[in-house]
Amino acid sequence: MLHLWKRPRLGWRGLEQPRTVEGVPWQGVGMRRALWPLPTQTVLRQHCVLFLISPSLAGHWGRCIGDCGSGGIRSRAVWCTHAEGWTTFHANCDQQDKPESQRRCFKVCDWHLELFEWEVSGWDRCGLVPAAGAEAEAEACVTAQHGLQRRSVRCLQKLNRTVVSSEICEHFSPQPPAEQACLVPCPRDCVVSQFSGWSPCGPGCAGSLQHRSRAVIAPPLYGGAPCPNLTESRACGAPACPLGEEQHTYSLRLGPWGQCWLPHPKDAELAGRTMLDLGSDSGEPSTAGLGGSHPQQPAGEVEIGYQTRQVRCVRSDGKHVELSLCLQDPVSPVTSRSCVIPKDCATSEWSPWSRCWRSCGWGGVAAGLRSRRRRVRSVPVGTGRPCPELEEREACSGGGKAPLFAWRTSEWKACQVSLLLDQQDPHHQKQAGLCGGGIQTRVVYCAQIVVELGTHRPKEVARPVDGKLCQGPAPASSQLCHLPCLAECAVSSWSPWGPCLPESCQHRHGGRGFRMRQRQVVVDPVGTLAGCPHLVESIPCEDARCHEWEVSEGACVTDRGHCGPGHRVLKALCKSRKGEEVPHHLCSELPHPEVVACEVPCARDCVLSEWSPKNAEGTQSRSRSIVALPAEGGKGCPPERALQEQRACNEHPCVHFFWEVSPWSSCSEDVLGTALNTTSSWSGEPTCGVGIQTRKVFCRKSSSGQVTPKRCPESIRPEAVRPCLLPCKKDCVVTLFSEWTPCPTACQPGNATAVKQSRYRIILQDSANGGQPCPDTLYEERECEDVPICPVYRATAGAPCVLVPASVRQGPPGQSEPCGHGLQSRAVTCLSEQGGSAAVGECVRWAGAMPALVQECHIPCKDDCTFTPWSKFTACSSDCDTARSRRRSLTGRSRKRDKCQNTELYPQVETEPCPCEAFTSQPHGNWSDCIIRGGPAELQLGMPAQGAARECGQGVRLRAIACYDRSGRLVEPSRCSTSGYIEEPCTVPCPFDCRLSDWSSWSPCSSSCGPGVRVRSKWLKEKPYNGGRPCPKLDLKNQVSHVHEAVPCYSECNQYSWEVGPWSPCKISSEQNSLHCGEGIQTREVRCVKTKDHGVETVPNALCSQAEVPEAVQKCTLYCPSECAVSDWGQWSPCPQVCDPNIMQTRTRQVLRSPVSSKPCPEVSQMKPCILNQNCFQYQYNLTGWSGCQLGANATCGHGERRRLLSCRRSDGATVSMQLCQRLHLEKPVPTSSRCVVGCAVDCQLSPWSAWSQCSHTCGAGGQMVRGRSVVLRAAGEGRPCPEQLTQHRSCPVKPCYSWLLGPWSPCTVQGGQCGDGLQVRNLTCVVHDASVSATSKPVENALCGELPSKESVLQLPCSVPCPGDCHLTEWSEWSSCELTCISGRSFEPTGRQSRSRAFMVQAAESRESCSGQEMETRPCSGGKCYDYLWQTSPWRDNVRTVWCQRSDGINVTGGCPLRTKPAEVRHCSPPCRKPFSYCTQVSRGVCGCERGYTEVMRSNGLLDYCVKVPGLEDKKADVKTIAGKNKPVNSKMHDIFKGWSIQPFNPGEKLKYEWNRLSLEGFSIILSDICDHTLNVTFTYLICRQWLTFALTVSGLTELSPKPFKVGCFSIKPFI
Repeated sequence: MLHLWKRPRLGWRGLEQPRTVEGVPWQGVGMRRALWPLPTQTVLRQHCVLFLISPSLAGHWGRCIGDCGSGGIRSRAVWCTHAEGWTTFHANCDQQDKPESQRRCFKVCDWHLELFEWEVSGWDRCGLVPAAGAEAEAEACVTAQHGLQRRSVRCLQKLNRTVVSSEICEHFSPQPPAEQACLVPCPRDCVVSQFSGWSPCGPGCAGSLQHRSRAVIAPPLYGGAPCPNLTESRACGAPACPLGEEQHTYSLRLGPWGQCWLPHPKDAELAGRTMLDLGSDSGEPSTAGLGGSHPQQPAGEVEIGYQTRQVRCVRSDGKHVELSLCLQDPVSPVTSRSCVIPKDCATSEWSPWSRCWRSCGWGGVAAGLRSRRRRVRSVPVGTGRPCPELEEREACSGGGKAPLFAWRTSEWKACQVSLLLDQQDPHHQKQAGLCGGGIQTRVVYCAQIVVELGTHRPKEVARPVDGKLCQGPAPASSQLCHLPCLAECAVSSWSPWGPCLPESCQHRHGGRGFRMRQRQVVVDPVGTLAGCPHLVESIPCEDARCHEWEVSEGACVTDRGHCGPGHRVLKALCKSRKGEEVPHHLCSELPHPEVVACEVPCARDCVLSEWSPKNAEGTQSRSRSIVALPAEGGKGCPPERALQEQRACNEHPCVHFFWEVSPWSSCSEDVLGTALNTTSSWSGEPTCGVGIQTRKVFCRKSSSGQVTPKRCPESIRPEAVRPCLLPCKKDCVVTLFSEWTPCPTACQPGNATAVKQSRYRIILQDSANGGQPCPDTLYEERECEDVPICPVYRATAGAPCVLVPASVRQGPPGQSEPCGHGLQSRAVTCLSEQGGSAAVGECVRWAGAMPALVQECHIPCKDDCTFTPWSKFTACSSDCDTARSRRRSLTGRSRKRDKCQNTELYPQVETEPCPCEAFTSQPHGNWSDCIIRGGPAELQLGMPAQGAARECGQGVRLRAIACYDRSGRLVEPSRCSTSGYIEEPCTVPCPFDCRLSDWSSWSPCSSSCGPGVRVRSKWLKEKPYNGGRPCPKLDLKNQVSHVHEAVPCYSECNQYSWEVGPWSPCKISSEQNSLHCGEGIQTREVRCVKTKDHGVETVPNALCSQAEVPEAVQKCTLYCPSECAVSDWGQWSPCPQVCDPNIMQTRTRQVLRSPVSSKPCPEVSQMKPCILNQNCFQYQYNLTGWSGCQLGANATCGHGERRRLLSCRRSDGATVSMQLCQRLHLEKPVPTSSRCVVGCAVDCQLSPWSAWSQCSHTCGAGGQMVRGRSVVLRAAGEGRPCPEQLTQHRSCPVKPCYSWLLGPWSPCTVQGGQCGDGLQVRNLTCVVHDASVSATSKPVENALCGELPSKESVLQLPCSVPCPGDCHLTEWSEWSSCELTCISGRSFEPTGRQSRSRAFMVQAAESRESCSGQEMETRPCSGGKCYDYLWQTSPWRDNVRTVWCQRSDGINVTGGCPLRTKPAEVRHCSPPCRKPFSYCTQVSRGVCGCERGYTEVMRSNGLLDYCVKVPGLEDKKADVKTIAGKNKPVNSKMHDIFKGWSIQPFNPGEKLKYEWNRLSLEGFSIILSDICDHTLNVTFTYLICRQWLTFALTVSGLTELSPKPFKVGCFSIKPFI
């Protein structure tokens, strides 16, 4: 029975693509495949287990569930299924093969968004998509074809840039597409130029070939056709030469030099003989002559051997012939020469890999580099293999600590206002108490960071390193700061004295208490130890009560009748001292009167007013006046003195008591734990323990000193102890010392001065509060130890000159004289510092290339001229026009030979001009910027600069010079000037800022009631110039140089008030009234007073509100006897807060005496409506605008305060006392003050100038040196901005450039032969120049150019001259013009392409098959153009024309034009011309026409219908222009206009065709043929009709010689196609 692990069938539905489970693909829809394919017979014999897994609908594992991170789990279902498809128990399946149903996974949570991201690379180049029918699509390509481009999409962990599962990133955003469609230009075939002309044929009868070639202009792209053949050859048409009379030329072919061989030790006779083999093509001696050997030699020796080459004679038809036919010259070519046995470079084994070195920066776990080296054991000799790379690097990813670097800073230094003031006035007086804006600095340095892998926690190593290791901009090293200004405590005025209150209201009985008054802190103190003065004063009192009765009087009730004596009932309310009504039992113990006596005047009595108080200084007084005169029999009025009462005030001075405190002591340790029981609020800063502060508290008497504490209220006694934060001890914190600056890794010359190394450290935090002080040593220096001294080469004397062995040298027997050219070698060793032997690899590494080991030498033959060595040159005089000479003389037998006496061939004296020490200089380049010298010396990194760099004043500007010797050659500039410059003084003008005077005092407040303005000003003292700080805006309106500043101020409206005295008695005019009663006038005193603490002070009336001046005079009434007497009117009742005219305002007065008669009393009440702004007013708070930012007294900028004032405004716009708004309990607007900042005018701060850089050119003209400075602090406010020039340039002194000048390559020369292997040579000359474009080079001594380049590779190149019959490659063609790949005129790629080509040229027809091939090179280029390729055609000729492809720049090419659009080269009429007398025309573009003497009748579709014979032409020549006839001379202009045109009716259905019949200057005559075969004469004139140039036709018939009317209409002229 077969049981299978299976998943449900549902999982297979909807699958459109093969799925992979555990690496095995599912095959197709509805198919099931085992994890391991089993043979059929195996299935029949044993149980087969099939694992089918149940994924989700997408066919994958279930979702990852569990905790965030790597602890998640995902599951899948696994079933055990019978082979027939039904599910069974799991036990029936093999449990060992059961697939896993759970696996660990990475659970993605939302907070992982910051840890992972998609990494998307750039798109690859667009490539063609291979698909079926690609060839058909390529044929149909018009502009572009479909392509596909791909890119890499990976999910990365941001921290270490490692690749994780894509599902993690897909949790946050969809995976970006990895493929996209693109367009690729249509296939472009290879484009080649036109063929060149055929080469000329040779003279004579010998058969030769002609050649022509063409070059590649554009390579095939995007599947285009390859390039065609670039060369063609054809046989010349010369006749064959008769047998035996062939004309041949002969060329001597020199073969290549063979291998270098050592001579045989025995040097046998046949060992070195060169066999001139005519049948072998190898360039080596035949086997019969190989006697040389090539043994292994010890390293370091130079072995000199010999090499040979073959010489052959080649006939012009390419066949080899006897050598004698070519050796016509008695001097035969050299066939052997000395050579150096090649030896390859030998190196040691690789050293172990260095530790993994990581790149700098915050890159996480990025790949690093490691390296290894090997040394040279022996240098290459001769043509041996050169030394390979001696150092190798590879990427690595080592564990452990990865060095990273980041910017770090010290703590900010203290804020210094003086640094800011120094910018304005460097010579300002250093004064104490400066505050406001300032500048603070810190040290910025680069520190090394070590990240321990696995923890991802940066572990910092506070060791400063080179700033170049840190990436990104460095943090700011200075910034603006604020120093709080000292502020004295400001308090308000004293409040009025309060009632007498006991210390505690627990005791209701009267006793000892205090009356107190308060004041508030208006401005808190800042930075002062004094604090605020006392805020509460008290006066002891005896009858202290917490509550008291408030009594109000009722109406006077007479005891008998309506007048006379009586009493008033008093109403009492129990109120607290705050004025609040409280229960009566709180006042039950306090006595209060219940009834008071009073009197109601009778009708005849005198009536007096109530007492009115009037206070004067030192006295109390009151008065009353007579209101009504008494009648006869009534109670009389009292005397005048009884109308006033006066008493003296208590003149004893009031004694005040208050608590006074001393300043708080410094914070000290709380030994007794006193502060534990106190409460205070902390700022949240870290503390170093809690301490206490103490102060003395004592009671003080205002008039004297300290008194007993009982005199002051104990309830308001200030605290004497409070907790405080103990200041932390701050130890000095410094970085570790930096690494020692590296000692030179390269060796030093033996005479070099000692090299020093240094290190430094940086103060990060200064000590404070008794902490450990900073060390004195921040910079250390020491000499480098074990600096290697460079090894040097030492060469021994040269060995004897080695010639080719005599047995090898070619020559007649017996003439093997050992002479001629050879090679000699020398030994070169490497010496160490102590003079001992060192490895040659050390010299190769430190001393450069090894000196030459071999040089050419010459052993003179017996017939050669020999000389003594040249003598030294003779001495030169001081004159520059003298010469010096040297001599040599003949030696031995040469003195007797005549040829040696020829001084032109063998000079014995050499003369040359003496070196001239006269030099001239010429200025070169522009003047430099004005350079200010004397700035602060440069310090080490991290050390703050002392002193500021001088930015203006006297300086110098420089101009470089070029120094020339007498012959005009450039020499070192030090020959003409020590500095290499011309100097001249210059001045950088210093900027002067605007200077103003100090502020004046503040003016008084401009308003006496409510808000006003106080003003102060400055005056201009000096104007700015040279770019100094500008002046602030001046008062240009009044043309005064003042700067004004205004701030709001507020004057209390009750500060100045009108004070009125009592009204005088009513004065009756005695002239008009003898009774002295009735209406009169009364006056009172009105004055403006200012309220003070101890009374009032009379001030000018202008300070009080003129709109509210009280009346000083008013009418009055003195009631006559027996008249009704009433009191003065009382106050109007108040209107509601919201004025309403429907609500009435009332006032009343009382009847003081009833009348005797029945005459009624005047009205005792009045009413009027509450009308807004008449008798009813509304009040609201009003805010002024913000004031300017006000600073402290010693501050010039920084943090300040701005204020706005609060006033009470009446609804009519008048400003009134604040009490009116306060009574209404209106909500006050807030805030009335806020912090603000006055921008500091900060000048731009720059770093000192850096040192001058190295010259941009090591030699020559045009070199520049630059130095720079950086912005340390940017300008702010009205400070001087940063200059635009942060760099300065100066030209370098023009140093001579020495270089080897290579001459042009010579033609390929075969020394001693005409073809074969030869050499191209060029000359090498040491020249001096100034490296400019127009520089002229002049030759100098070779020693000035240094080491000579390798002659074998630079001065000589192997080449070949083709012999007759050889095939050879042509020279490279010129690079084609740069061409872009374009689609619709727009570039498809950013760069273009250039091409060049060469091909084999066939010399003999026999080698045409074997001599084929061509080469092409393509390179990218910039600045290309888009070209179009268009087909061009020539005019038709006999139905044939030429068709060619032309590029848009006019070059004719092959390829480039699409073949599908190629025009036809041969024309055929369609349909064929089978009508009688018809033929295929040339003019009508493939349309059939009629022969001469016939005219065409055309169909409406433009095709020929039939040919009609022209009448009257039987006996006449063709005088009518038909298509087949010859043209008569006509007007050419008219002919051009109407050539190829026809006249057709507008109705296309008419079978009518009108051909031009005759042309004349005056008109036209046309024969018209219609379907009725009528022949008509037509004359017409021009007419414009239907927007066409048309004709009006007048037709007359010729049939039967009678006129026949014909249709006259408009006919259009259309081209006949």
